[in-house]
Amino acid sequence: MTSAIFVGDALGLDFLNSVATPLDTPVDWIADGEGLLDWVEQARLAPSEALASIRKQALPGELDRTADQARRLREWFRGFVREHMGRRLAAEDFAELEPLNRLLERDEVFTRITRAAKGTDMPFELEAARKWRTPEALLPPIGEALARFVCSEDFSHVKACEGPACTLLFADHTRGHRRRWCSMAQCGNRAKQAAHRHRIKAHHD
Repeated sequence: MTSAIFVGDALGLDFLNSVATPLDTPVDWIADGEGLLDWVEQARLAPSEALASIRKQALPGELDRTADQARRLREWFRGFVREHMGRRLAAEDFAELEPLNRLLERDEVFTRITRAAKGTDMPFELEAARKWRTPEALLPPIGEALARFVCSEDFSHVKACEGPACTLLFADHTRGHRRRWCSMAQCGNRAKQAAHRHRIKAHHD
């Protein structure tokens, strides 16, 4: 399992960042069905036993077809985010979110009674659970992450990394909203080194 990139500070953006160019080479973490299972596991959107069950029961080609749907969802949502980033969402934008609501309607969520954690007052508690019948069950939890992002994030603070070749997006939650890079360790460092080389060159010229 290759470690996916989680620098978006919002799972909805991390989903968009599941295709990226981290070291000058494009990588798609959901290029196929196995990749989708790995990414969902790393994003903690499904329990590992559910993923194992889906992997075991999937029909030939079914996981890859679901990954294809996930990539189409990703590119649709990327278009929405890129169109609206830099300003707050408005009520008029609602109609554009119809594809997301259609996906959420397919979810098989239910509540059930479970044993409460030790040391709590009551012996039982109610928890939300999900039926994981087919690979397509992997899509609504992703849709939920996108919907949560749309409903809770100020799009004024959604930014693209300023690295010249970087494609990563992030929600800038820093004080003063001055974040410029996907990560200081990667693009921020490169920019520092480039500026340093530029200063040295300018000094010698």
